[in-house]
Amino acid sequence: MIVLNKFLTIKDFINLVDQLQPLEIEKTTQENVEKCYGFLKTFSEDKIIYGVNTGFGPMAQYRVSENDRVQLQYNLIRSHASGVGKVLPVSFVRAAMLARLNSLLKAKSGVHPSVTRVLGQLLNKEIYPVIFEHGGVGASGDLVQLSHIALVLIGEGEVIFKGERRPTKEVFESEGVRPIEVSIREGLALMNGTSVMTGIGLINHNHASNLVDWSLKCSSMINELVEAYDDHFSLELNEVKLHEGQAIIAKMMRDHLKDSKLTKKREQHLYSGKVSETIFKEKVQEYYSIRCVPQILGPIFDTVSQVGTVLENELNSANDNPIIDFERGQVYHGGNFHGDYISLEMDKLKLVVTKMTMLAERQLNFLLNSKINSILPPFVNRGVLGLNYGVQGAQFTATSTTAENQMLSNSMYVHSIPCNNDNQDIVSMGTNAAQITNKTIENAYEVMSIELIAIVQAIRHLELTDRLSTKSKEVVESLDDIIPDIIEDKPLYGLIENTKQFLMKTK
Repeated sequence: MIVLNKFLTIKDFINLVDQLQPLEIEKTTQENVEKCYGFLKTFSEDKIIYGVNTGFGPMAQYRVSENDRVQLQYNLIRSHASGVGKVLPVSFVRAAMLARLNSLLKAKSGVHPSVTRVLGQLLNKEIYPVIFEHGGVGASGDLVQLSHIALVLIGEGEVIFKGERRPTKEVFESEGVRPIEVSIREGLALMNGTSVMTGIGLINHNHASNLVDWSLKCSSMINELVEAYDDHFSLELNEVKLHEGQAIIAKMMRDHLKDSKLTKKREQHLYSGKVSETIFKEKVQEYYSIRCVPQILGPIFDTVSQVGTVLENELNSANDNPIIDFERGQVYHGGNFHGDYISLEMDKLKLVVTKMTMLAERQLNFLLNSKINSILPPFVNRGVLGLNYGVQGAQFTATSTTAENQMLSNSMYVHSIPCNNDNQDIVSMGTNAAQITNKTIENAYEVMSIELIAIVQAIRHLELTDRLSTKSKEVVESLDDIIPDIIEDKPLYGLIENTKQFLMKTK
């Protein structure tokens, strides 16, 4: 049981989303939600407050009568439940619901206390609103996507429950769930926020962190395969470049390879004074995709870390409008729903994910090209050359998927299009950015899976298992039941998918 109170860490968030851990709202936190609601109810009686007694967006210049206030919230929810496209995966929906609940628990939104209670109840019962991929421009927050959550909270729309898409009313009746009480601004407070892009962003961040770990493992193992010199990840070389990420990646490589019997000391070979050739048989330096791993993964590590900080801050922010400050006795109008922070971080994240995809593709190419590695048969073909084909077919998949990531890496952050009668004249497109980033992550896992399949074949072909570092042996052993020997030609699509699923679930 995870208790929601003042601050929700990324770790707890991921446990609540992935591990389906139950949650509980701290008593004092829920009491503050009630105080905020009570304050707004009294405060708004003789004042003009956006979305309480006015229309929305460019319609805010129109007063709404006292008798129509509740209907106003229903009208907003129903009219904006207009998403289209594929239904978002349950994990995304659960993440969005949790992020919205956590924001509302900051007690800055003025919602009826039933809102947070019912949201928590739906999460614990695993009842998920049907939300569609297309709709939000990310600057009145995730307006359209969040309206589908709000629609379910008022007892309408559709949900996914026990793997089936069903009418909300039917599931609420069977599970004893009562819709929220709509009173002052429940529709606006639910819809005016960044919770969908933040929820998906946090899932993306978790996977990107995992990809960094796997990229480091693959890079370390390739260094062993080619019996590379160890000075390119040494403390002495990397400490003169003053970037934290580079130093951390180099140390992680040293830790991974510390007991390897394959990596070499330069001083024992090229500095020994015993080399007399004019043309050297051994490489003096490896290709960049092998030798420059700290310099490539270093900025990626730094970026993923920074993205995590921004996402955690957004998760723990009140991100709707207006902000109801019951402690100061004031209501503040502004734009905390704007998703620029998340949009920019998602663009940065997909750039570094794509770079990891490119690194994996280049390392794979090195393994498959016998002319440049000089130690393996073409395409790590362990069968009969010409008759069999090894990993040749899978390289096409890796190359095309990498190319798709390069195209997807174009920025959403700078693709603002005004809408809403130009009221929303500059928007974030953060929801789109988060979903596109997730696609680049899926692609990266596919390319890295193909790379690992080739690495395992190479290790077995060269019979290097006993000389690998302890950590590399652990990786190979963990893959023994997933990746078979590829000698006779077989379809590889199932193997690639199984490897991908393993990587996505394993750190």
